[in-house]
Amino acid sequence: QVQLVESGGGLVQPGGSLRLACVASGIFRIYAMGWYRQAPGKQRELVAVIISGGSTNYADSVKGRFTISRDSAKNTVYLQMNSLKPEDTAVYYCNAKSTINDYWGQGTQVTVSS
Repeated sequence: QVQLVESGGGLVQPGGSLRLACVASGIFRIYAMGWYRQAPGKQRELVAVIISGGSTNYADSVKGRFTISRDSAKNTVYLQMNSLKPEDTAVYYCNAKSTINDYWGQGTQVTVSS
């Protein structure tokens, strides 16, 4: 069964930190995993992606604050989010790209508010 299971979302004050995790199962030949987010009334946007060779790419808005990492043995990708801002509030979706298909998790809510 193909699954992407996200965890780690929640409510945090501005300046705080959260760590998201996404475990992939039933998906083979993954070459990239990443995180996207969608705020109310806005389009889904790329936050960060990590390619199988280890290279990473970040949205300009999160560079220097967010770090993506991957444990290939566990098929897990993490997103460490520091110095969170209210504008980071969104539903965060895990994405896995394989040579066969593109997979999405259900999303986890991140709310940054005082």
